[in-house]
Amino acid sequence: MRLRKQSLGNRNLVGCRVEAARKQQGMKQKELLAQLQVSGVDMNASGLSKLEGQIRYVTDFELAALADILGVSVDWLLGRGP
Repeated sequence: MRLRKQSLGNRNLVGCRVEAARKQQGMKQKELLAQLQVSGVDMNASGLSKLEGQIRYVTDFELAALADILGVSVDWLLGRGP
């Protein structure tokens, strides 16, 4: 497992929760990227890494797709729910 080279950013609230949910399910970034592609969200590995590192902004389309794929609510991703 590679360690993050950059410190966490402040451009989104969901990155750490996306990473936590993905890892809890034993899902690799490549698997999440493939499911995002199927959902119509065009994101590359660098984009997902930056999203999880809270370095890039998240669009509403990405937020909805991530919630669906990870089986969590948008509110949970935003830190507003259990």
